Amino acid sequence: MKGSSWKEMLMPSVGMIFTIIAIVSSMIISKIAMSKGLSSFIIVVYSNAVATLILFPPSIFIFITRSGRRPLTFSVFWRILLLALDGCFGQICDYVGISHSSPTLATAMLNLIPGFTFILAITFRMEVIKWKSWSSYAKAFGTFVSIGGAFVLTFYKGPPIINQHLTSTFSSQQNWILGGVILACFNS
Repeated sequence: MKGSSWKEMLMPSVGMIFTIIAIVSSMIISKIAMSKGLSSFIIVVYSNAVATLILFPPSIFIFITRSGRRPLTFSVFWRILLLALDGCFGQICDYVGISHSSPTLATAMLNLIPGFTFILAITFRMEVIKWKSWSSYAKAFGTFVSIGGAFVLTFYKGPPIINQHLTSTFSSQQNWILGGVILACFNS
């Protein structure tokens, strides 16, 4: 990366940090709202409505002003619809998993995505494990550690760290194992 400034090299990391902060903040706010009685389905409707209000106008502007665009056929529209339904189903499962467990567990489950991606890549032969290579050992060990850590968080809920008033909001009638399974199966 010769010629790149330190700002250009740092910006992807800063963007990733802000993205994680936004995701975790959203999970905590959602958990507080669900503990006060708001349904996870309503949260999905609200979040998709806000996302539509924010993202729809710029996408229409880009769609109209872009030259050389492909026509919107029924096949393309059907694929967009299926992806949208998959996204809504994933959001519902995320919020149901958070309602049964905690934002801490949901955040830990985000670390499973690279492990599951590696397992799927091996399954579909997009990745080959070469046992004589250190990189293969590192990938396999990292996958094992991330999945093992998620299991530890799922099955062991330690003592509360913060005061009792806040922990009662997050730990009322929780089923961590069910929440962890829902988050692991549908978050990845």
